[in-house]
Amino acid sequence: MKVIVLNCGSSSIKYQLFNMPAEEVIAKGLVDKIGLKGACIKHKRNDGKELKVEGEILDHQAGIEYLLGILIDKDYGSLKMLDEIEAVGHRVVHGAEEFCGSVAITDEVIDVLEKASDLAPLHNPPNLKGIYAMQQLLPGIAQAGVFDTAFHQTMPEHSFLYGIPYSLYEKHKIRRYGFHGTSHKYVSARACEVLDQDILTKKIITCHLGNGASITAILNGESVDTSMGMTPIEGVMMGTRCGDLDVGALFHIMNIEDLNVKNANTLVNKFSGMLGVSGVSSDMRDVEIAAQKGHHRAEVAYKMYAYRVKKYIGAYAAAMGGVDIIIFTGGIGENDPVTRANIIDGLEFLGVDFDFKLNKGLRGREVILSKSESKTKVLVIPTNEELMIAKDAFDILGS
Repeated sequence: MKVIVLNCGSSSIKYQLFNMPAEEVIAKGLVDKIGLKGACIKHKRNDGKELKVEGEILDHQAGIEYLLGILIDKDYGSLKMLDEIEAVGHRVVHGAEEFCGSVAITDEVIDVLEKASDLAPLHNPPNLKGIYAMQQLLPGIAQAGVFDTAFHQTMPEHSFLYGIPYSLYEKHKIRRYGFHGTSHKYVSARACEVLDQDILTKKIITCHLGNGASITAILNGESVDTSMGMTPIEGVMMGTRCGDLDVGALFHIMNIEDLNVKNANTLVNKFSGMLGVSGVSSDMRDVEIAAQKGHHRAEVAYKMYAYRVKKYIGAYAAAMGGVDIIIFTGGIGENDPVTRANIIDGLEFLGVDFDFKLNKGLRGREVILSKSESKTKVLVIPTNEELMIAKDAFDILGS
C-alpha cells in the first residue's frame, strides 16, 4: 500500500511517499516558500535521482498539485498513475482534547480541527490546507490525521492544568497540551529497541531540540509531563520563542512598550528566544560561531539554552523518581555535540556516565553516548515523524 505523508507548514510542505507496511521510502521532498519569491520544489527519489524546480507556487493546493505531478513524471517520478496512492497521512499540530490518537479524516474531524485552530493559529490552518487540497486533487482518497498533541493526552490532570480558575478549563479548555508528540513517541520506542529494554518498565526523558524544542517525561511508555503548554511557546528557550516567561513580565512589557495582544504574541513567538537574546540569529550554529568569537550576548544565549534543558531533565527525573534513559533528537539534539555535552555535564548525580570523547563531532547518527557501565543510558536517536505518520495512516486506513 502506497501512503503519502504531508507535513504542511505556513509556507512549506514536506512530503514522503512510503510503501507500507515495508516502511520503504519511495520518494521525498520539500515544497518551499509557497506564496513567496523564490518558491521551489526539491524532490529526491529512493535511487538518489534528484530534481529542483523553481517557479511561482501561489498556495498549498498548487504546491501539492506540482508534487503529485512530479511523482508521476516519466523521468523523475516513482508512480505510473496517481491512483497507486491509496492513503494520505497528515501531520496535524493541535487536536485539542478530542483526539488521544490518530484518526481517519471525516467531516466531523475537520470541524473539530477548524475549531482547534484558535489554539494553534500558526499551525492548524496550513495543516488543514493540506487536507482540503487532497480532497480536491484526489477526491475520495482515504486520509488520516496524526496529532502532535495526541501522545500527551495521557498526562494526568495535575500535570496539564494551570493554576488559574478551574472554570476556565471547563469553559474554554485552557490547559497544557504539549507538542512534538509523534517525535517523542517514536524516539522513546526506538531507544528501547536499541537497548533491548521494555518501554513499559522504563523512565525516559526525551529532548526534541530544534528551532522548536520540547522535553517530555515518559513513564512506562506514557507521556506524564512535557515542557510545551497550551501553545508551543511554553517550556525551554527556542529559536525565536521565549519559552517560560513570567506573565507579569509580559503585561509589564505590553504596558511600557504600548503593545497590543497581536504585537505581544509576535514578540514572544518570532523575536525572542535565541534570536532575541543573542541578537545574532535563531540558528544555533550561527550563535555558537558568534559565541566562540567572544560575542557576549551569543555566549549568554548559548548557556541559557543548555541550562534550561538541563533544568527540565532534573525536574522530570524528580517527578518520575529517577530516569533510566535520556534521549536527544531534533536538528540540534542530533547534530550539535557541544550543546549535548553542555546539557549532560553535571548530571552525574542522575547516574549518567557520559562518553564525552565519543560525543565530540558526532552528528546525525543513531548512537549510545553513555559508557557501558552508566546506570542511566544516553542516546541520540534521529527522529522519524514521517514514518510514524505513515505507520498510523496504514494502521487506520490499510483495510
